[in-house]
Parts: sequence; structure tokens; C-alpha cells
Amino acid sequence: MVASYLESIQKQFQYYKLLGDRVLERLNVEEMQWQYNEESNSVTTMVKHLHGNMLSRWTNFLTTDGEKEWRDRDGEFHADKMEKETIIALWEEGWECLFTALDDIDTGNFNQTVYIRNMGHTVVAAINRQLAHYAYHVGQLVYVARMIQGEKWESLSIPKNQSEVYNKDKFSKPRREAHFTDDLIEKDTPEK
Repeated sequence: MVASYLESIQKQFQYYKLLGDRVLERLNVEEMQWQYNEESNSVTTMVKHLHGNMLSRWTNFLTTDGEKEWRDRDGEFHADKMEKETIIALWEEGWECLFTALDDIDTGNFNQTVYIRNMGHTVVAAINRQLAHYAYHVGQLVYVARMIQGEKWESLSIPKNQSEVYNKDKFSKPRREAHFTDDLIEKDTPEK
């Protein structure tokens, strides 16, 4: 059960990273800085926030509080101007920290308590908390990118009015045990 959960959660996080990767590929640096209004966040700001959260939560995930003293959460929301390469580097660093921490979880430490702001969580609860948080923000990234690109936007999921075609393809294949992201992640993984 532990191995199955950890494999599933890895794939879920990979899926949200893939969605964000696709957003960052499609936008230029000016588009990444765009804000709907002064109170809204740009793609750059959301990436900075995700980066800060990931480093804080996943650095020494099993042994230290997930809200690190060195984190500047308020600073994550300053509308800084950055080069696209810097934005992507922050994105990648955050996800690398997360996946490294997930690789360290096994049956031996799966049942221990981890803390976030001094509140104890099971490993599962802490992971699920972060999955929900990242899905929330990646959804925002997608929505903002879609607003920016308007009619040029290409869907990252099932395009409008294409559900029948999509389902026909899925039902044309035999039943199998698989994670819903397997086809997406394999399609985006470069061949070696």
C-alpha cells in the first residue's frame, strides 16, 4: 500500500509539473510578468511562491518544520522582473527539491509525524496538503496563460468539443491497471 501510494503521488506531482512546464514553454518573459490587476499575481510571482513553498516544505521534509525560518513568504509575492531562464530555474529547483524528498520516503518512515508551522501531520496528510496547494496554483498558471493567449491557446487537457474523440480513443484500448497520467508523462518523456 505504501509503495502504491508513493508511486501514485509521484505521478500526480509529475502531472502538475508537466502542466506548468507547458505554460512556461508557451509564454515569453513579458507575458510571464503580466498581471490582471495590481492585486493579482503574475506567472512569475506564482512561480516564485511555489519555489519558496517547495524549498521550505520539502527541504529536510521528515526532520524539520515545513515552514523554515529562512523563508520569505511575503517576498515571494513581490512583482519582481526576472529573465525567463531565472523563472524556469526557480521552477525546476522547487520541483527537484520535492521529488528528492519523495524519494526519501519509504515504509520505514512513512508513519512518522512531520510538522508544518508546529502542527503535526502524517506523511500522507502533509503530502496531500502540498499536492492540493500546488494543483491550486498550477491551475492559476494555466488560467492566466489562457487569458494572455486568448484564441491562440491550445488546451492542456481535453479540448472543447473533443470529449467524444478522446473517449473513443480511450475505450478502444483494453482495460488495464494504469494511472491516468501514464500516457501524458510517457508522451512528454524524451526517448533515451
